[in-house]
Amino acid sequence: MKIGFIGLGNMATAMIGGLLGTGLFTTAEITGSAKTQATADRVAQKYGIVTGTDNVETARQADVLVLAVKPVFLAEVISEIKNVVDADKLVVSIAAGKTLSWIEQEFGRKLRLIRCMPNTPAMVGEGCTCICVKDDVSKEDEELVCRIMNSFGKASILPEHLMDAFIGVAGSAPAYVFMLIEAMADAAVMAGMPRKQAYEFAAQSVSGSARMVLETGMHPGELKDMVCSPAGTTVAAVKVLEEKGLRAAVIDAIEACVNRSRSM
Repeated sequence: MKIGFIGLGNMATAMIGGLLGTGLFTTAEITGSAKTQATADRVAQKYGIVTGTDNVETARQADVLVLAVKPVFLAEVISEIKNVVDADKLVVSIAAGKTLSWIEQEFGRKLRLIRCMPNTPAMVGEGCTCICVKDDVSKEDEELVCRIMNSFGKASILPEHLMDAFIGVAGSAPAYVFMLIEAMADAAVMAGMPRKQAYEFAAQSVSGSARMVLETGMHPGELKDMVCSPAGTTVAAVKVLEEKGLRAAVIDAIEACVNRSRSM
């Protein structure tokens, strides 16, 4: 089986790294095409796969075709390749804002089509991916795409009407977390800590806290209470965060993100 990537940007290369790292595909089974020869050459050198700039050839060779281009270019790419994409190919789109029905309409025919939305931590093997499956897609296709997406993080199947909610809570969430880490580090610098150490401590604390939620299964509020000793430093900080409206700000931000996604 061959998997082909049209678009070789950060997300596609994160996926390629995951596929090779887990042994799900070999270098001989992965191909890709990029807009420029320079990008194609760079990816070929890094991963040892065959790459080029011919989208039609990539689509023709692939049994599983991943559309990894920016949404603004997707219609153009589909127009270019649609004559070589038939029912024998499984098509996987990771383009934001382009629904299953829109993609199928652009191809002008029924497809074996699955839509996915990975987030940027996929670049370090810690991605969070939403998978939306058409009703007529086989269980085998669904399971294969789940294995592909789990090769660089964690993936879950959701109905497509929840994709916008996923984008708000996970797809765009790395930006919120980076802002939190930056703010935490700035405060430590104000208190005299060197910036490099401040970033390391803040990032590790966020990473470790997230693992506690995932691995203990405990409610985040319960884990928070475990840190808040009576009359201690942590509860003093929590009081300020509550006064400043941290929860409301996060909820409002995610609501704005979801609404923006729905309007795209």
